[in-house]
Formats: sequence, structure tokens, C-alpha cells
Amino acid sequence: MTNENQSTSSCCSTSATNPAAAEHGRENLMATGASDDMTTCPVMVGSPVSKAAAEAVGLYRDFEGERYYFCCAGCGPAFDSDPARYAANMA
Repeated sequence: MTNENQSTSSCCSTSATNPAAAEHGRENLMATGASDDMTTCPVMVGSPVSKAAAEAVGLYRDFEGERYYFCCAGCGPAFDSDPARYAANMA
């Protein structure tokens, strides 16, 4: 038996299909949009996120007066485990 389909240690996929998002019935938020609407995910640093799309499906958290947007459903729980650590990624 092989592990060919085993996922990597990240919660997100950078491919066109985002398994974590699809698993929770959510769309891939790594798509491009208007530049003022774009940010990056604090968990998967460098992954682009549309603020409007993330907010529409609940992929965000507020921490110390700032809003953080996530690229997939797996990033919210990771952020919740240590919000200060992930917020520092955005500084």
C-alpha cells in the first residue's frame, strides 16, 4: 500500500483545488481579486486571500482589534491555537 494521496503537513493546497476548503463546502479563496481587497493568510504566509470572499464565508478572526483573513477552513482553527504567533506573521 502506498501513500501517494497523502496530504502534506500544511492545512492548505496551493493547487487549483483546495481540499481543506472543499471538505468544508467552501470555495478556494486563493483566487485573485482587486488589490485593495487582497491580503495574505497569517497561517499559510504568502497565500493570497480576498478579504471580501473570506468574510462572506466566515474565514476570518478578530484579534486585538485587527481582522485576520484565511485562505481555507483549516487555517481558522490553527490561528485559534496561538493567535499572537500568527498575528506576528502579519507585522
